[in-house]
Amino acid sequence: MSCYLSASWIYPVSSPPLKNGVIEISADGLITGIFTAEEAKDAELQNVQLYEGILIPGLINTHCHLELSHLEGKIPVHTGLPGFVQKVISQRASEEEEIISSMQQADAAMYNNGIVAVGDISNTVISREVKLNSKLYYHTFVEAMGFNPEKAKDIIEKAGLVKKSFEPLKATIVPHAPYSVSAELFAEINTVSGLKDEVISIHNQETADENAFFETKTGHFLKLYEFLGLDISFFKAMDKTSIQTYLPLLSAQPNTLLVHNTFTSASDLEFASSSHKNIFWCLCPNANLYIEDRLPDVQLLRDAGVKITLGTDSLASNHQLSILSEMQVLQDNKAVPFTDLLQWASLNGAEFLGIAAAYGSLEVGKKPGINLITLMDDEKINSLTVIERLF
Repeated sequence: MSCYLSASWIYPVSSPPLKNGVIEISADGLITGIFTAEEAKDAELQNVQLYEGILIPGLINTHCHLELSHLEGKIPVHTGLPGFVQKVISQRASEEEEIISSMQQADAAMYNNGIVAVGDISNTVISREVKLNSKLYYHTFVEAMGFNPEKAKDIIEKAGLVKKSFEPLKATIVPHAPYSVSAELFAEINTVSGLKDEVISIHNQETADENAFFETKTGHFLKLYEFLGLDISFFKAMDKTSIQTYLPLLSAQPNTLLVHNTFTSASDLEFASSSHKNIFWCLCPNANLYIEDRLPDVQLLRDAGVKITLGTDSLASNHQLSILSEMQVLQDNKAVPFTDLLQWASLNGAEFLGIAAAYGSLEVGKKPGINLITLMDDEKINSLTVIERLF
């Protein structure tokens, strides 16, 4: 049986906003009709549920680390990325019961925050049961990492076992980050994840030290390798930034998500756009402020017209898993219009994950989830703004 939802405004994302529009939706969340105020009046629709606020589609979190949820509040802010990585490595071990309980709470929080789909980073299979029992759609990115060229085949074999363990859930083997993946491992990843219909993810230029390492083999990553007991004498700096060094090693066929981009320059952006046509740029502003106390050059990305998505990162580097909160940070600090933010938070993320046929916009034939946003004046998110999941 269908019901009718109406609000002060409906923001379909794929089309202009509708003032006092009406959405017809089935009991299982399928949108079966969208009406303007005039069309709804002419059709004499009955029992329309009226809301004050705006209706938007479910939000897409393209970058999360669910299995780090138990680290909430355990890592201090502004450590810098190399220091943050060390803290995660030294503190991530915990009782399985605590890890699973924390993941379940984080999953429920994302659902309540209006999120419908998640691109989630995993290094183990511990999140599988939580994802199988979740109301959210998950695409798991199984990270392969190892900077020693001689271990590339062993690493990809182990990642393959983790990926298989996630079945029947969707999963892809992906590189962790430029500073943790050898050229040989990139090649191995391309053999299993480098096809056109795949989606992959990689952390990109989250810290200035990443570029320094690839340009001149300097910076705090040297201390991180020392901490890990790794001999990197084989590595030779190429006098190129991180992205200009590794991107040619990565297949250009899949949808590719570059995550963070805090220190991406105009020349980096031009290089990436010319070599890879299926790139999406993910922003995780709360995590950037938490770790490096710096935000990416958002205007640079906007001016370039690239496709941007949003992510929360993990509770190890964020105080909440809320895409609405990420939107507010970018609106407050970078003056990004709400309509742009909503596009990044919904349809762009769905397109990256390859699920836009069902998610990302309010359109007939989709089951994207429906959220109500209230206490937002003149398209401005504020501390009182509330998001409520209706479907």
